[in-house]
Amino acid sequence: MKKAILILDDEKNICSSLTYALEDQYTVFSATGPADGLEILGRKSINLVLLDLRIGKVSGLDVLKKIKEIDKNIVVIIMTAFGTIESTVEAIKNGAFTYLTKPLNIDELLVTIAKGLEYQSLNEKVEHLNNELKEKYSYKGIIGKSPAMQNIFQLIDRLKDVDTNVLITGESGTGKELVARAIHYSGLRSKENFVAINCAAIPDGLLESELFGHRRGAFTGAERDKAGKLEFADKGTVLLDEIGDMSLNLQSKLLRVLEQREYTPLGSNQVFRINARVIASTNKNLRKLMDEKKFREDLYFRLNVVEIDIPPLRDRRQDLPLLFAHFIKIYNDKLGKQVKGSAPRVEELLLRYSYPGNVRELANIIEHGVLLARDRYIALDTLPEKVRSNSAQSGSGREVDSLMGLSLREIERLMIGRYLEHNNGSRKATARMLGISERGLRNKIKEYGL
Repeated sequence: MKKAILILDDEKNICSSLTYALEDQYTVFSATGPADGLEILGRKSINLVLLDLRIGKVSGLDVLKKIKEIDKNIVVIIMTAFGTIESTVEAIKNGAFTYLTKPLNIDELLVTIAKGLEYQSLNEKVEHLNNELKEKYSYKGIIGKSPAMQNIFQLIDRLKDVDTNVLITGESGTGKELVARAIHYSGLRSKENFVAINCAAIPDGLLESELFGHRRGAFTGAERDKAGKLEFADKGTVLLDEIGDMSLNLQSKLLRVLEQREYTPLGSNQVFRINARVIASTNKNLRKLMDEKKFREDLYFRLNVVEIDIPPLRDRRQDLPLLFAHFIKIYNDKLGKQVKGSAPRVEELLLRYSYPGNVRELANIIEHGVLLARDRYIALDTLPEKVRSNSAQSGSGREVDSLMGLSLREIERLMIGRYLEHNNGSRKATARMLGISERGLRNKIKEYGL
């Protein structure tokens, strides 16, 4: 899609000559008065403005301020035949990208416009990234040594540099968006935008506009043109999160986009090409939804070229110790704490807990424990009540099951810690119960950091 430029100059012949010079590369609008120019800005998606420093009796600097109030990301290049250092400094201070003197050199102007649009694109990506960082994320990376997670890592490595559509499935909180981000940021499209759209959180009437964008007047409240997420994700990756919640009507339109690689904004007859990788995710059983006629079979097979199924946390317990350490470090940094780990009884309890909310719930539990920890270890009374109540469940069969998936080293560390706790820290009594020497116990304590 061509970038849009507005020429705002009180001389019609300048507007005409600049339009002629630019219209092959850009969509060009022009106005000879501030009111007309601001009206165009209010209803069109303008990327860059060529602004005269003096428009009749109106100062271009005043117009510049109004432009930035409409959209601070619009690039403004000031044009004037009265170039002074003072006016240049004032223009830059008020948000102008740069300053050119008349008569304009067209080659220089084209280069300056290209640089301005490149600067705008970089700013948009930085702003997009900053907005992501401001959101509360449960975790920053994918952690796992279990065979299931290692297989997922191998799949990510194979998929990162190809444009095959991917369907990511798994319960809520397992990290589906993290896997999608890993595919994007480790691949060839990593320098472009990653855009996630939660299909379950946006009402169906608005989701189409969010995806495809709209033109002014397309529906009630559409007061100006708006670009869609697909446009912003162009050359990058779009994640259609919770695709199972999308209406059948919108599924049909999405299928057309995937098949023809083009879309039309609401209220427009103009067709735009799309060059974005599409990843979908869901916590629902799409095959069951297909049987119930709630999900299109043709869309399912279009999206599901490769499926990545993320197992629930309860099925990969050997990843738990790594995740404990990972989240303790994260929340130590976030909360300014120095928690080293959890008491043996607490760790045993955390290993046995079922985590219905998966990794997201585990992160919240660790944050709760680190926040309330009084010393360098998470104690039982600093855990949420739902986890503490789980300690009432006992039985040898259950305790053995809770150790399944752990290495012998991890089980040994857990049991030594448990015996030390039982003996109130007495190494002599603990060594006797374990059937090892005190020196051997001392070495184990040092090795495991107990």
